[in-house]
Amino acid sequence: MDIDTDFTYTAGMTESEVEAALGERGHGVLALAVDGESYAVPVFHHYENGSLLFRLGESPDSRKQEFIESTETATYVVYEVDATADAAAHAGWSVVARGPIHAVPEDAAGYDAAAINERFAPIRLFDEAPDEVALTLYELRVDELAGRRNDRSY
Repeated sequence: MDIDTDFTYTAGMTESEVEAALGERGHGVLALAVDGESYAVPVFHHYENGSLLFRLGESPDSRKQEFIESTETATYVVYEVDATADAAAHAGWSVVARGPIHAVPEDAAGYDAAAINERFAPIRLFDEAPDEVALTLYELRVDELAGRRNDRSY
Protein backbone atom coordinates (compact mmCIF):
# COMPACT_ATOMS: atom_id res chain seq x y z
CA MET A 1 0.00 0.00 0.00
CA ASP A 2 1.20 3.50 -0.78
CA ILE A 3 2.11 5.14 2.56
CA ASP A 4 1.44 8.56 1.03
CA THR A 5 -2.27 7.75 0.76
CA ASP A 6 -4.55 10.08 2.72
CA PHE A 7 -6.88 8.44 5.24
CA THR A 8 -9.93 9.67 7.09
CA TYR A 9 -10.81 8.04 10.37
CA THR A 10 -14.47 7.34 11.00
CA ALA A 11 -16.40 6.76 14.20
CA GLY A 12 -19.60 4.94 14.88
CA MET A 13 -22.77 6.98 15.14
CA THR A 14 -25.02 6.66 18.18
CA GLU A 15 -28.46 5.11 17.81
CA SER A 16 -30.07 8.55 18.07
CA GLU A 17 -27.71 9.95 15.38
CA VAL A 18 -28.58 7.05 13.07
CA GLU A 19 -32.32 7.49 13.60
CA ALA A 20 -32.02 11.26 13.09
CA ALA A 21 -30.12 10.70 9.83
CA LEU A 22 -32.79 8.30 8.56
CA GLY A 23 -35.54 10.71 9.57
CA GLU A 24 -33.93 13.82 8.09
CA ARG A 25 -32.47 12.40 4.87
CA GLY A 26 -35.45 10.89 3.01
CA HIS A 27 -33.62 9.14 0.21
CA GLY A 28 -30.92 6.58 -0.42
CA VAL A 29 -30.02 3.54 -2.49
CA LEU A 30 -31.84 0.21 -2.16
CA ALA A 31 -29.66 -2.77 -3.12
CA LEU A 32 -31.17 -6.13 -4.04
CA ALA A 33 -29.67 -9.38 -5.34
CA VAL A 34 -30.77 -12.55 -7.11
CA ASP A 35 -28.51 -15.52 -7.87
CA GLY A 36 -25.30 -13.49 -7.83
CA GLU A 37 -26.73 -10.60 -9.86
CA SER A 38 -27.18 -7.26 -8.10
CA TYR A 39 -29.60 -4.41 -8.68
CA ALA A 40 -29.52 -1.04 -6.91
CA VAL A 41 -32.00 1.78 -7.29
CA PRO A 42 -32.24 5.26 -5.78
CA VAL A 43 -35.47 5.59 -3.80
CA PHE A 44 -37.25 7.74 -1.23
CA HIS A 45 -37.97 6.26 2.19
CA HIS A 46 -39.92 6.81 5.38
CA TYR A 47 -38.43 5.52 8.64
CA GLU A 48 -40.60 4.58 11.60
CA ASN A 49 -40.57 2.03 14.41
CA GLY A 50 -37.44 0.21 13.23
CA SER A 51 -38.67 -0.22 9.66
CA LEU A 52 -37.91 1.51 6.40
CA LEU A 53 -40.86 2.00 4.08
CA PHE A 54 -40.57 2.52 0.33
CA ARG A 55 -43.34 3.47 -2.11
CA LEU A 56 -42.27 2.13 -5.47
CA GLY A 57 -43.78 2.45 -8.91
CA GLU A 58 -43.66 -0.74 -10.92
CA SER A 59 -44.46 -1.33 -14.56
CA PRO A 60 -45.31 -4.75 -16.09
CA ASP A 61 -41.67 -5.76 -16.73
CA SER A 62 -40.30 -4.22 -13.54
CA ARG A 63 -36.79 -5.33 -12.60
CA LYS A 64 -37.35 -3.89 -9.11
CA GLN A 65 -40.31 -6.17 -8.48
CA GLU A 66 -38.45 -9.22 -9.78
CA PHE A 67 -35.48 -8.51 -7.52
CA ILE A 68 -37.53 -7.58 -4.45
CA GLU A 69 -39.51 -10.81 -4.67
CA SER A 70 -36.30 -12.87 -4.79
CA THR A 71 -34.11 -10.95 -2.33
CA GLU A 72 -33.77 -12.56 1.09
CA THR A 73 -31.82 -9.68 2.67
CA ALA A 74 -31.96 -6.19 1.20
CA THR A 75 -29.42 -3.46 1.93
CA TYR A 76 -30.27 0.22 2.08
CA VAL A 77 -27.65 2.98 2.15
CA VAL A 78 -28.23 6.60 3.14
CA TYR A 79 -25.31 9.02 3.13
CA GLU A 80 -24.27 12.63 3.00
CA VAL A 81 -20.96 14.24 2.07
CA ASP A 82 -20.18 17.89 2.68
CA ALA A 83 -17.67 18.52 -0.08
CA THR A 84 -15.07 21.25 0.34
CA ALA A 85 -12.35 22.65 -1.89
CA ASP A 86 -9.90 20.66 0.21
CA ALA A 87 -10.68 16.94 -0.25
CA ALA A 88 -9.01 16.16 3.09
CA ALA A 89 -11.59 18.35 4.81
CA HIS A 90 -14.66 16.56 3.37
CA ALA A 91 -17.07 15.64 6.13
CA GLY A 92 -19.88 13.15 5.97
CA TRP A 93 -21.71 10.16 7.31
CA SER A 94 -23.35 6.97 6.10
CA VAL A 95 -26.00 4.62 7.43
CA VAL A 96 -26.41 1.04 6.26
CA ALA A 97 -29.58 -0.94 7.04
CA ARG A 98 -30.09 -4.63 6.24
CA GLY A 99 -33.05 -6.94 6.55
CA PRO A 100 -35.87 -8.75 4.78
CA ILE A 101 -38.12 -6.75 2.47
CA HIS A 102 -41.76 -7.45 1.65
CA ALA A 103 -44.85 -5.76 0.25
CA VAL A 104 -47.15 -4.13 2.82
CA PRO A 105 -50.74 -5.37 2.38
CA GLU A 106 -52.95 -2.77 0.71
CA ASP A 107 -55.42 -2.93 3.60
CA ALA A 108 -52.79 -2.27 6.31
CA ALA A 109 -54.00 0.27 8.86
CA GLY A 110 -52.69 3.80 8.40
CA TYR A 111 -51.43 3.37 4.89
CA ASP A 112 -54.18 4.80 2.76
CA ALA A 113 -53.23 7.00 -0.21
CA ALA A 114 -53.47 10.25 1.76
CA ALA A 115 -51.20 9.00 4.56
CA ILE A 116 -48.68 7.62 2.09
CA ASN A 117 -48.62 10.86 0.08
CA GLU A 118 -47.77 12.76 3.29
CA ARG A 119 -44.75 10.52 3.94
CA PHE A 120 -43.23 10.30 0.46
CA ALA A 121 -42.04 12.48 -2.39
CA PRO A 122 -44.04 12.15 -5.63
CA ILE A 123 -43.43 9.06 -7.73
CA ARG A 124 -41.08 9.79 -10.62
CA LEU A 125 -42.32 8.58 -13.99
CA PHE A 126 -40.05 8.06 -16.94
CA ASP A 127 -41.74 7.01 -20.17
CA GLU A 128 -44.77 5.42 -18.51
CA ALA A 129 -48.26 6.82 -18.28
CA PRO A 130 -49.54 7.07 -14.67
CA ASP A 131 -52.18 4.37 -15.27
CA GLU A 132 -49.43 1.95 -16.42
CA VAL A 133 -47.61 2.10 -13.07
CA ALA A 134 -48.65 0.04 -10.07
CA LEU A 135 -47.76 1.63 -6.73
CA THR A 136 -46.62 -0.74 -4.02
CA LEU A 137 -45.56 0.01 -0.46
CA TYR A 138 -42.64 -2.11 0.75
CA GLU A 139 -41.20 -2.55 4.22
CA LEU A 140 -37.60 -3.39 4.99
CA ARG A 141 -37.63 -4.74 8.55
CA VAL A 142 -34.28 -3.60 9.88
CA ASP A 143 -32.25 -6.47 11.38
CA GLU A 144 -28.87 -4.70 11.15
CA LEU A 145 -28.34 -0.94 11.39
CA ALA A 146 -25.01 0.88 11.55
CA GLY A 147 -23.83 4.40 10.98
CA ARG A 148 -20.39 5.94 10.60
CA ARG A 149 -19.24 9.52 10.44
CA ASN A 150 -15.94 11.23 9.70
CA ASP A 151 -13.86 11.89 12.76
CA ARG A 152 -10.64 13.46 11.49
CA SER A 153 -8.31 13.29 8.51
CA TYR A 154 -4.61 12.35 8.46
